[in-house]
Amino acid sequence: MAAPNLFIFFYITLTLFTYASSQTLHEQQQQQQSDDSSLQIKHQHLLSKIQNLESSIDERSREINVKDERIKQLEMIVLEKSNSLTALHSEIQSLQKKESVYAKEVEGEALTRASELAKQVDNLKAEISKQNTKKEALEARINVAEKRIAELNVKLEKLQKVNEEQKIRIHNTENALQKAEEERIRLRLNAARYSKELEEVHDSWLPSWFAVPLFHYQSVLVTHWNVYGRPALDITVQKVLETQAKVRKWARPHIDDLHTKWIPSIKDQWLTFVTNTEPYVQLLTSKTVEMYNETEKSLRPHITNIQTLLDPYIKEAKKFTKPYINQLSKTLGPHINKTRIFLKPYTKKILRGYRRFSKTTVKYHRQVHANIHQVLKENEFTRPFASYELAWLLASAVMVIPVMVLFSWLSALFSKKPRRRTRAHTAHSRRRPKRVHPDKASASR
Repeated sequence: MAAPNLFIFFYITLTLFTYASSQTLHEQQQQQQSDDSSLQIKHQHLLSKIQNLESSIDERSREINVKDERIKQLEMIVLEKSNSLTALHSEIQSLQKKESVYAKEVEGEALTRASELAKQVDNLKAEISKQNTKKEALEARINVAEKRIAELNVKLEKLQKVNEEQKIRIHNTENALQKAEEERIRLRLNAARYSKELEEVHDSWLPSWFAVPLFHYQSVLVTHWNVYGRPALDITVQKVLETQAKVRKWARPHIDDLHTKWIPSIKDQWLTFVTNTEPYVQLLTSKTVEMYNETEKSLRPHITNIQTLLDPYIKEAKKFTKPYINQLSKTLGPHINKTRIFLKPYTKKILRGYRRFSKTTVKYHRQVHANIHQVLKENEFTRPFASYELAWLLASAVMVIPVMVLFSWLSALFSKKPRRRTRAHTAHSRRRPKRVHPDKASASR
């Protein structure tokens, strides 16, 4: 009830305040109407605000009245409920008095039932613990299975990626095979065309009187090589290997004697020779350097004079020979091109063989060079002379000398020995008389 009184008091004070403010504003408006028109606008604005406030206050008062009525209704409901509760409480007390005997019986039954239920609860707890352990084991297995599934998914993704890459590679290889097949067909056509051109070049370049004997001699040389040359080469290689083994076997004790007896004495003699000849060698080198410098200084002006004298003659010779050289190149140009076309397949084979041979020779030369250089460094006698250039020369000599010996041996084996002229021993029965000068003949007579 205090809330409506406060609201009425607040409403009365607000109306008085609005009335006083409106009176003061009306008086000020009458006094300052002539000189201040802006205050009228503010006054109107304030009046509109006041009207809005009055309307809101009316609405709030209505809401408060509605709430008061609702509170009264709730108070009536509470009174009714409290009355019903007191009635129920009295009934419960009467029932408790009546059923006290029955409650004791029910309590005994309830205790027995409770003991049974406690046993059942214990059994259920044990069962629940078992189920929990099973659940934990199943969860662990589920976790392991999930991890395994994740790993399998990762592997599956990798396999899918690999499969896609393999598909891409297969597609690329199929495209490459198709291109290679097209390239092979094109090369076959080009080879057929080139073979026709080569046949034409053979026919046009080599005359018939030269081509037929050339092919005949080629076939004869091939047959002779297969019949005589190759077996002889195999025999020679076998003999060379046998002789090499014999020479090694024969030379091994001599080499041991050389290492034990001869090399120390030679080393001592060489050291004495080096110590004795070192000043003479230094003097000789200094003298040769001085002589070289002096000869260079003395010959340099003569060489420059000779160059200046010969330059005009060389230029005139170039001018004179230039048209002939151009004409010769023009005339020989088509023949040279034809020979290039004719020799192109042979040159390719020769170049391939030369490249293989050069690679193998360079490889073995490097190995021999490294071994020789290491041997020279390890030996005390040859250590001061173990230079890169000397090792290179020795390696080249080791590789070239057996080839030269084999070549000379093969040339001596296959070359025809010249027949020695035999002097004709004719027995003359009568010797021819010597011629005598006629003056000497007359004097003798």
